[in-house]
Amino acid sequence: MAHRVFISAAEPSADHHCAKLIEAAKNTETPMSFVGLGGSHMQKAGCQIIESMAQRAAMHYNVLGQIGYYFRVLRQIKNYFKTNKVDLVILCDSPSFNFHVAKIAKKAGIKTLFYVAPQLWAWAPWRIRKMRRLCDMLACLLPFEEKYFSSRGIKTKFVGNPLFDDAPPALEQARASHTFNQETPTIAIMPGSRKAELETLYEPMQQIALKVARKKPGAKFLIVAANDNTKMYLQSKAIRQLRAEISVNTVIESAARADLVLVASGSATLQVAATGTVPVIMYQSNKILWHLIGRHLVRIPNLALVNIVAGRRLVPEFMPCFGSIEPIYKECMRLLTCEPAQLQKLHDDLVHITEPMLKNNASQTTAKIVCDMLEK
Repeated sequence: MAHRVFISAAEPSADHHCAKLIEAAKNTETPMSFVGLGGSHMQKAGCQIIESMAQRAAMHYNVLGQIGYYFRVLRQIKNYFKTNKVDLVILCDSPSFNFHVAKIAKKAGIKTLFYVAPQLWAWAPWRIRKMRRLCDMLACLLPFEEKYFSSRGIKTKFVGNPLFDDAPPALEQARASHTFNQETPTIAIMPGSRKAELETLYEPMQQIALKVARKKPGAKFLIVAANDNTKMYLQSKAIRQLRAEISVNTVIESAARADLVLVASGSATLQVAATGTVPVIMYQSNKILWHLIGRHLVRIPNLALVNIVAGRRLVPEFMPCFGSIEPIYKECMRLLTCEPAQLQKLHDDLVHITEPMLKNNASQTTAKIVCDMLEK
């Protein structure tokens, strides 16, 4: 009999990661079937989807308005565990939701594997006790997380990052050598995939690009859309004066071609950094909520993943960015007019800090952890 594995992936990125994990698990000698929450990528990989949460998350960013929906899904999971034998539950990202799923799993006597660590080192470190109770094994994607969680009593293994499991040849080429064209630079614009990111970052990024174009008339611009739907949105909101090439799902390829990247905070920043091209990282937030709550929760000096991994402010981050684009534009111009040796040093540092994430195939490594947990 095949082992039944339940996966909870509530975000589009988790849907991608878990689809790769399912494909890797199918190539092991341990028979298993998959069921759970996810999206089209997991479904294509062979998972029975009982609730398509990934696509819904991409469209809706008002969490408070979705509370009723999430409670209904949790009841559905509880009922599924009551009527079906499940051997392992994999919880991918989305800790605010997946902690609830893990709690249901533990009450049902099912082992849990967290795939992608909740960022307790950045905020809410007091939740580590809950993590210890709910997590049998943690597969983390950032190198420093293994020591952080292991030292706090959670069985943890650094598995690499699935973003680089199928890296295009452009990645290695860019890492090996990169020439910087500061006179007629190529600038990539990556405003993210979620509705909130697109609505708050795309126009400011375009405005910054227009200001750069006035100073650097020969500059070229690349816009990266996460998917076809995002591409249509970006085209509908494009500023006519900005002439730009637009492509879909080409974060690494476009970063490898670029001399500078304006990028929304998130996993794409690591992909950009891995090419050695300097990212200027942006994130928008509600100004009132940030000052009332957000800035008091954050426990670390830098918020961008690249700077967190580096352990210092290696690249510019504007998180959150409010109001004027002038400081961001000035930082872009500083980078486009600094000494080439400085850009080369940044390139080398970015390649160095991302090196550990490229060594392992995260999906295959995590699939082996799944097999070990099922066979014990």
